Amino acid sequence: MLFVCYPKCTTCKKAQKWLDVHGVIYEVRNIKDNNPTKDELTDWHTKSKLPIKRFWNTSGQLYRELGLSSKVGGMTVEEQITLLATDGMLVKRPILIGSDFVLMGFKESEWEQKLVL
Repeated sequence: MLFVCYPKCTTCKKAQKWLDVHGVIYEVRNIKDNNPTKDELTDWHTKSKLPIKRFWNTSGQLYRELGLSSKVGGMTVEEQITLLATDGMLVKRPILIGSDFVLMGFKESEWEQKLVL
């Protein structure tokens, strides 16, 4: 599995600790240093079956600075994915990507259910 996170994020730290405690094997990727590509985001969006709005880090500084709360609603999914791919700090985190699933954000119950621990 791939664990996409921002190391300074407290939620990411909590999620990584949870993975370690439960013995989950994963590869770590820093979203700030290696932001997701358009192809990756498109694939993750499809796999997750989540609305694209769940991919936005709406509490992030960059999201607010760019005034995206009033712009995103009028954009197509493709336009949103293109914008998300420009900077990893726009993307909700942590993200856990498995062969057939994508989990956005850390909700312990969702992670437990998907990982069948």
